[in-house]
Amino acid sequence: MTGQSPAPENPLLEVRDLHKHFPAEAKFLRAVKLFTRAVDGVSFSLEAGETLGLVGESGCGKSTVGRLIVRLLKPTSGALYLHGRNVAELKAAALKSYRRDVQIVFQDPYSSLNPRMTAGAFVGEPFIVHGLAKGAEIKQRVGELFDRVGLRREQMSRYPHEFSGGQRQRIGIARALALSPQLIVADEPVSALDVSVQAQAINLFADLQAELGLAYLFISHDIAVVGHISHRIAVMYLGKLVEIGAKHAVLTQALHPYTQALMQSVPAPDPRLKRARSAVARGEVSSAIRPPSGCRFHPRCPLAEERCKAEEPMMREIQTAHFAACHLI
Repeated sequence: MTGQSPAPENPLLEVRDLHKHFPAEAKFLRAVKLFTRAVDGVSFSLEAGETLGLVGESGCGKSTVGRLIVRLLKPTSGALYLHGRNVAELKAAALKSYRRDVQIVFQDPYSSLNPRMTAGAFVGEPFIVHGLAKGAEIKQRVGELFDRVGLRREQMSRYPHEFSGGQRQRIGIARALALSPQLIVADEPVSALDVSVQAQAINLFADLQAELGLAYLFISHDIAVVGHISHRIAVMYLGKLVEIGAKHAVLTQALHPYTQALMQSVPAPDPRLKRARSAVARGEVSSAIRPPSGCRFHPRCPLAEERCKAEEPMMREIQTAHFAACHLI
């Protein structure tokens, strides 16, 4: 099959040919001609209870994908299906209902919190917005959420500046859980944390998934972090997916040269270990305003041929359930 990886028969989430283009110039009294192609034809699916890790360098469009799924941004084109229902065009009340099922945990655990609200008020706000509880019931349910994410109930009256970075991220997770969602988009949720705290946060995500059956889209620039929590890994470069497959397959038998380059960026446990020079990407990421013709990775790929410069590769199944978009495989 070409073009995209096949979806399960009844996926929780299905993303079809998703695009998001941002104007790259002012448009006062004239049409915009330049666009930043942040997301340029992304397709994948996610099953209930599954974690899909979305990985790539900064600026590849992975966070934009997450915001499109949560509908913080509206797609330029393409479709998003939750349980088979197209949600790309939802408005008003229907969109409010959708957000009960799909929540997000942001990268920065401090800027995502309101400094004027106590932690308890912040976590309890979704109950008020959606009319699910009031008064003492809100306090009780917030206390239960604090228990679930490893915070003490007496901390509900504290303000964000009184918490550590790891504790603030737990507050963000508690708020995301408040509406009992089916899917959580975790956008670089541990990148702002110390390494020791990262492990605690990842373990918390895993424990909550086992307990509640949550599905995650776990976004990160660090393929090693993604490997700790994901069932499958999707690799993104300059607005497009270049590889997707089971975690073990991607981490041990990376097919696309860009995925191989990401693996080379992971620090080696043995400093004497020799790196394969052919897997090292050259130069800088190309512009998303004027992306390269053909394969978008070809200007940096040490294996690129003339065909790579002229013809865009399609996603195809190279091994069982392991897909890549590369002419050279």
